[in-house]
Order: sequence, then structure tokens, then C-alpha cells
Amino acid sequence: MRVWAVWGSVVLALVGAGAAQADVKMSGTFVADSACPATQAIKSGKNSGNVSTQAGQTYQLLAGNKDEPTHYLIQVPGADPERRWVKINCGHVIGGSASATPSPADPMKPSQPGSGKPEYVFALSWQPAFCETKANKPECKAQNPNEFDASHFTLHGLWPQPNGNFYCQVSAGDKANDNPAHWGDLPPVELDANTRAELDQMMPGTASKLERHEWIKHGTCYGKSQQEYFSDALNLMRAVNASPVRDLFVKNIGKQLTSEQIRNAFDQAFGKGAGDRVRVSCLVDPSSGRRLIGELTLGLSGPIGPDSKLASLLIASAPTSKAGCPKGTVDAIGFQ
Repeated sequence: MRVWAVWGSVVLALVGAGAAQADVKMSGTFVADSACPATQAIKSGKNSGNVSTQAGQTYQLLAGNKDEPTHYLIQVPGADPERRWVKINCGHVIGGSASATPSPADPMKPSQPGSGKPEYVFALSWQPAFCETKANKPECKAQNPNEFDASHFTLHGLWPQPNGNFYCQVSAGDKANDNPAHWGDLPPVELDANTRAELDQMMPGTASKLERHEWIKHGTCYGKSQQEYFSDALNLMRAVNASPVRDLFVKNIGKQLTSEQIRNAFDQAFGKGAGDRVRVSCLVDPSSGRRLIGELTLGLSGPIGPDSKLASLLIASAPTSKAGCPKGTVDAIGFQ
């Protein structure tokens, strides 16, 4: 009986160990395509705080529930607890893989994935849609039909990959202040006068100190100065806003566009295959229920500098199999 008891204990220990290690570690960034419950447990659906993802918002990807996951474990800043499960069809993963998180790279150098080239996600916002869900933000209260953001893409961020490149050599105090309520407590971003003026135009969120957040979380891992980081991002923004992609959106304000139309416009603007590197994120207007195109995320690969061409950076990156949100409305400036 003692032998069976000991063997039974061993079996239970092995089963318990297997259960504890069932989750598959994953690296990368989860981009929510819609608002979905973010639960503490998959089976019970327990959801303290009634937490949901926000369409177009990015989250750190931690794990999948199995090798071919039905759910992702993500980190939701401000939730209690922050580690939450979401269904995989709630969004898409960029810049990651279902493998153990790699050892941290030199935090002063751009990430070097398996391709040997630095990789990035370039996120563009359609500000009128964003503001439908963030009406109290100062940049949204100041919306004006004659302003830049009424008819141009605006800058959300340029994010070095993989996901583990967050907060390179950032103090614990600055990490703690990296939430929208405390972005004003983050260190100021030092730019020359011309770059600052252009950034304030192309990134309306500077009214909420978005640039401080983007630098602390992503720019510190870019391997260059604040001036170079934002200058490079603005250079890429100019290319998008001078292209048929922007023309497509302006001509269809108040109308719907499909992800296929958007991807085709990227092919027209930046060469065949460029559209395969583009994902579309939509959000839902809480007042009307309209599905709005809120953000485009572009995969880029290769060193980025003052003379870099967006077309080359797009084509050099790996294509994404899914286009994201299949269809949404191009929102007009102002609250609809």
C-alpha cells in the first residue's frame, strides 16, 4: 500500500507540474480589433472590474492557453489583476512568436530578430474615429474641420520589435507614471523647434503628452536620440500623407472602406505587396454603434534613417496573413 501511495503521489505531482506549465509562452504585441471581455479565467469567465480591450489598443502578449491557442494571455495596464485572457479572434498579434521570450538584447541597440534586420510596427491613427471614443481628451475637445487631423493620418507610434523591447533603461518611477493620467509627470521630450511644431501637428495627442509615453515605452529602445526617433517617424508619416492612401480616405469620409481597398491603395502607393504588410483596426462609436476605422499598423524592416523610403521598409518586412477589420467607416471630424 505504501508503494502505491508513493507512486500515486508521484503521479499527482507530475500531473500538477504539467498543469502548471500548460500555458505556452509567447512574445509580441496583441492589437485589439474590437472591444472584448478580458477575463481572469477562461472557463469561469471571471472578470473583476468588467475589463474589456479597446479596439486599436496594443497590449503585451504573455502566453497562449495551448500550442494552438484559443485564448491569449495579455497584460492590461490598470486592471486588477493586469494579466487577462482574451479570445484570439478579438485581435491580432504583431512582432511575436509562440516560443519562449528571448533573452533581453542590449537595450541601447535596435532589436535584431531572426532575419538579422531591425523590425518595427508603425501605427497610424485616423483621429476623428479615435476621438469618438475619447471625447474628454484635450486634443479631441479641440477638433476643428480646418485642422490637419480632419483630413490626414496622425502619428500614434513607431515601435521597435519584438515586444520585449519596452522601457529600455527606464527608471521604476517613470514606468509607474506611464499611464494616461500621469503622462504629464514623465520627463519632457527635447526636440528642435521645427520638429516640435511638426510633431504637434502630426501627433495631436501631444496635447495629452502622448509623445512622452511613446518615448518612454518605445523610443528608449530605438537606439537613437529623441530628436532622431521622432524625426524618423515624421519622415515616414509624410510619405503616407502624400500618397494615394490618404487620398482614398479623404475621398471616402463618411463612407465605408474595406481592408482590401486600403491594402490595394498601399500597393498603388508603395509597390506591389506593400498592402500585405498592413493591418486595419476598427473601433465602435459608443454613441451610434458605427464601426469606424481607427488605426492602420504597418510592418517595417530594416534600418530607419533620414533618407529611408517607406516602400523599401514595407517590402522588406514579412507579410501578414490577415488584414484585420474587414470593413469600417471613415469618420468625419467632430462628434457624430
